[in-house]
Amino acid sequence: MSDRSTGTRPDIVLLATIGILLVIGLDMVYSASYVIAHNNPQYGSDTYFLMRQIIWSAVGTMLLFILQSVDYHVLRRLTVPLLALVVVLLAAVLVSHFGHAAYGAQRWLRVGPLPPIEPSEFAKLALVLYLADWLSRRPRAVATLSGGFVPFGLILAVLCGLVVMEPDLGSAFVIAATAISMFFIAGADIRHLVLGLVGGGALLAAAIASASYRFERIAAYLDPMKDPLGIGWNTLQAEIALGSGGIFGLGLGASRQKFYYLPNAHTDAIFAVIGEELGLIGTITVLGLFALIAFRGYRVALRAPDPFGALIAAGVTSWLVVQALINIAVVTATVPFTGIPLPFVSFGGSSLIVSLMAMGIVLNVSRHCTSDQSSSVGRASVEVAV
Repeated sequence: MSDRSTGTRPDIVLLATIGILLVIGLDMVYSASYVIAHNNPQYGSDTYFLMRQIIWSAVGTMLLFILQSVDYHVLRRLTVPLLALVVVLLAAVLVSHFGHAAYGAQRWLRVGPLPPIEPSEFAKLALVLYLADWLSRRPRAVATLSGGFVPFGLILAVLCGLVVMEPDLGSAFVIAATAISMFFIAGADIRHLVLGLVGGGALLAAAIASASYRFERIAAYLDPMKDPLGIGWNTLQAEIALGSGGIFGLGLGASRQKFYYLPNAHTDAIFAVIGEELGLIGTITVLGLFALIAFRGYRVALRAPDPFGALIAAGVTSWLVVQALINIAVVTATVPFTGIPLPFVSFGGSSLIVSLMAMGIVLNVSRHCTSDQSSSVGRASVEVAV
């Protein structure tokens, strides 16, 4: 076992990047939600969504600092119970009276007066921790069929299957992409990966074929003008918002699309509001911040003192970057529409809190890295099958 001595401080650049994204998120959530909150008496205040985002940011930030201070190795004892709990919660969403439906999907659990939680968000973190523990304990078995590929596929099928049934194909894709990246980093046989990708592609096609609205979304992606007032509405309004912003934007708070033209302006489509108000400069800034998260996160993975920490850092980084890219790709009509939040920026308690918790663990891993670790040590931490 490698040295576990904790460094003096976490990765400050990574921490600052997260802080900047949080500030951008608070500004944009207030701007994008102001009209809805002002016009709807049930919210009672123009700052309804902003205040909740502030509370969730505070809770998530507190958990981030706690997790970046507690040795991440203690989490090994919790990986199995956490994954089991998440599976129970995902099943409860579908079969219990606590399941809460909105926007045509049943993805939340609501207990009494408490805010609803979205178990699929917690599933992302639980799976990263479980796979980091499981894969790091079996470096040689990862590349085998019976000891690596089959159990990995079963675990992933259970989680993704429950999420798809909600239905939430976007989150299921993020979970699958994150898990596959960790499996590859841990040293999986490339033939098994190809087999898994082919099988996953077939299951994705089956999931699309099982719901007519998914076919409609693909049709809208190919030609949104075919039904501009129907299924193509979201895509066209997002493009109008991005195009209206130009290079420098209309100015903070000056978005016109948030006046009921752009659906879910403060949640899934918040990147379009960023483009409209802050222009190309604003969107490139957000992209640059996520690129910096990718660079610093994978850097932590390469310098981690052990395979468990390396896989945690690589898994969390892959998850958040993939999710951000999917959200941005949807808004820019690069891929068919699917509802998924932009990490640290979109309105939403479960996503924000879990993302901050995950980054707290990565920051904790960074505290165990030393600046003089050689690249060979880093590669040995990530490529655990070697």
